[in-house]
Amino acid sequence: MGILRYQNEEFSFDDRMLAHLQIVISTKLRRSENFFLSWAVPVEGGGGRHALWIDNGVPVHITYSGSRAPQINREWIESLILSSATGGVHITDDPPVASVE
Repeated sequence: MGILRYQNEEFSFDDRMLAHLQIVISTKLRRSENFFLSWAVPVEGGGGRHALWIDNGVPVHITYSGSRAPQINREWIESLILSSATGGVHITDDPPVASVE
């Protein structure tokens, strides 16, 4: 599990999720698009939801637990970026790869 640090708080995520979030966050901030980043907290973590206002003026620090970069799913990146049209980037699971028939 890696860590997303924002202001004085730390949030744990799977390294694969963090790699995708890093791309989404950097893409949106390069476009000068501030946004809410939101996700559900699993029941084992107490339940509920988190929402962070991501802004160019606040440093974001990501620490990965593993040394290898995960494979990136472009469809997942696009899905996360497009979710911002409905109130912010909502973290979802990696969509399954579409089968080719």
